[in-house]
Amino acid sequence: MTDLPTTPIHLGQTSALPASPQDAVLDYVPNPRPGRPYLVRFTAPEFTSLCPVTGQPDFAHLVIDYAPGDTIVESKSLKLFLGAFRNHAGFHEDCTVGIGERLFAEMRPVWLRIGGYWYPRGGIPIDVFWQSGEPPAGMWLPPQDVPGYRGRG
Repeated sequence: MTDLPTTPIHLGQTSALPASPQDAVLDYVPNPRPGRPYLVRFTAPEFTSLCPVTGQPDFAHLVIDYAPGDTIVESKSLKLFLGAFRNHAGFHEDCTVGIGERLFAEMRPVWLRIGGYWYPRGGIPIDVFWQSGEPPAGMWLPPQDVPGYRGRG
């Protein structure tokens, strides 16, 4: 990770929302429990991006699970990264998989999965799932427990 900042730039600082996901800098800090298998979960129930065709907002409930390697992602920088999608035009698949791939490539966790539970667009909810590979043996993997879209009632 020589190309990544070694000291968090957002933690304890005032940070503006990045103009785009590409401009966002994710901070990583040393894993406080290296060598121990454990799971970290981030839930973003109000994730937004823009439809690349209509420009209308799209909404999703994201669940990101990972088993840390040498580093963990600093939560403020993750919030800023996810918030940068607010003005980003991308299909559900591109946003969901892109978030997972970037976190996996930069943080280098043992394992990572992301579930993107998107609200209906054109009457059809689209759920997108990506994982880096098989989860570690013996790792407790709680279900993501995001119910499918039911509409009203």
